[in-house]
Order: sequence, then C-alpha cells, then structure tokens
Amino acid sequence: MSFLVYILIGIALTGAAIFIKSRYVSFGAQQPQDYADGPQFDIRERFNGPIVCEGIIYGPTGRVSSRFVADFEASWTGNVGTMVETFRYDSGSVQNREWTLTLGNDGSIKAEAPDVVGAGSGKQEGSAVLLNYRIKLTEEAGGHALDVTDWMYLMSNGSILNRSQFRKFGIKVAELVATMRPRDQVYAGE
Repeated sequence: MSFLVYILIGIALTGAAIFIKSRYVSFGAQQPQDYADGPQFDIRERFNGPIVCEGIIYGPTGRVSSRFVADFEASWTGNVGTMVETFRYDSGSVQNREWTLTLGNDGSIKAEAPDVVGAGSGKQEGSAVLLNYRIKLTEEAGGHALDVTDWMYLMSNGSILNRSQFRKFGIKVAELVATMRPRDQVYAGE
C-alpha cells in the first residue's frame, strides 16, 4: 500500500473514533429521553420564586477560573416564565440576566435573554432539562459568541445540579457546574 492510503485510513479511523466518542460516550451524547424515568422536573414548579445558585466555572485548561453565587427570582403566567438572575463573582463583578422561558405542551422550551443570540431551545423530560443556546459574552470577557449545552438534573431532595459546556468552533473553552435550590430550602443537618 502506498503512503497516501495509510494516511487516508488513519484519517478515516480518527474520524470514526471522534464520531463514536461524541455520539455515545461524551457529555454531548446525552438525550432528554435518557432521563424519562425518575422524579419529574417541571420548570414551572422548580424555577418559581426565589432561588439561590452557587457554582464554579472551569477554563479551557480544566482549572477553576471563577466562582459565583447568584440569586434568581422566577415567576410564571401559564407556560411563560421570567427568571431574573443576579450573579456575584469572586472577582467582585456583578452580572444581571433576565430569561423569558416558554414551555410547550410537549415539554419543549424556548429560552430568550438579551445576551442570547436568537432564541435557545431545549426540552424537559423526566428528571432533566436540556437547553442549547448561543451566548454573547460581555466586551470585558472578550465579546465572543459561544455555543452552550446546558443540562440540569433534578436531585431527590429538590435541588438542581447544573452542568454546562461552552464551545467556540466546536472546541470546549469552559465548563460550569452549579447547584440551584429554593432560597428557603433547608437540608437535613442544617
């Protein structure tokens, strides 16, 4: 075989491995129907009233680049909700965002915010919620538009665990891990 054939076989095998990994064994391989069983995550119920959120953001090297605590206030009129968020970062900066969430009768979600390019889309099914959207960072943060895959999982105690990945040109540049819970929720032992 010629050298060119070996290169083409190598490219084909690498492409196949990347496809298999992304489709079956990575963060992006999850589907809402994977979480159809378990407690039911209804965003109208879980994202309602005052919510506290605590989290960290990992940079592209996998190290923690930022920590935050946030206060959310959410309310609903039928299937349309508003969630006002105030993030306080360990750097001292404060960020505000207001989401408008529209829940379809099939569990589909339309998510809009001023720093979201167009509208995000997602689905609630079983114990999880998926949102995909494109977010425009502030000029202080570089002004880039990033593709976000945002998974939220309902825990047995009513808390929500959030894991998000941020990508630019398909390359992961940041990851967020956070918890959300009603402000008045008390845990056993507190």
